Amino acid sequence: MAEIRESDLIAGVYVVQPVVHGDERGIFIETYRREWFPQGREMIQGNRGNRQAGAVVGLHYHLHQADYWYVPMGSCRVVLHDVREGSPTDGATETIDLGQRPDGTFDHRGVFIPPGVAHGFAALSDMVITYLVDGYYNPDDELGVAWDDPAIVADWGVDHPTLSTRDQANPARTDLVGALRPRWKMRT
Repeated sequence: MAEIRESDLIAGVYVVQPVVHGDERGIFIETYRREWFPQGREMIQGNRGNRQAGAVVGLHYHLHQADYWYVPMGSCRVVLHDVREGSPTDGATETIDLGQRPDGTFDHRGVFIPPGVAHGFAALSDMVITYLVDGYYNPDDELGVAWDDPAIVADWGVDHPTLSTRDQANPARTDLVGALRPRWKMRT
């Protein structure tokens, strides 16, 4: 059975260490099970992103959608930041390296990200990320905060990041007001 633990830094974020089964043919891993997250909802869409080394994606957040991330190829640094007003961990930042480690071994952990927690990643090598979401794509629920905001203090692990135009235009954390600012315990 996989080991599931809640983050010590950000409430509602869970890190999953799955069981890896292997033999002379290769490996098999259950990367996700709905029952691992009793407070979560059914994941209804799966996505995949291929990124080149140095790419930075984020920081994005949703008011209504949770994500589950897994890196089957390459390596990345995940950056999480709690922007939920009223959260016991509001303002906390966490980084988690996923995928291939510097020594060549592989970290098969997955990360569950609840609504209101800003999330992004930096490709430390050419990589593939898969992610499940519990809501269909909704452009009105695609929000962001500046990846390089000094209030977030994130170490992305890359020297010269490549960012999308959208991610370069995300506002500072202090500019998230009104309907743009997620609230703690937004949904059950």
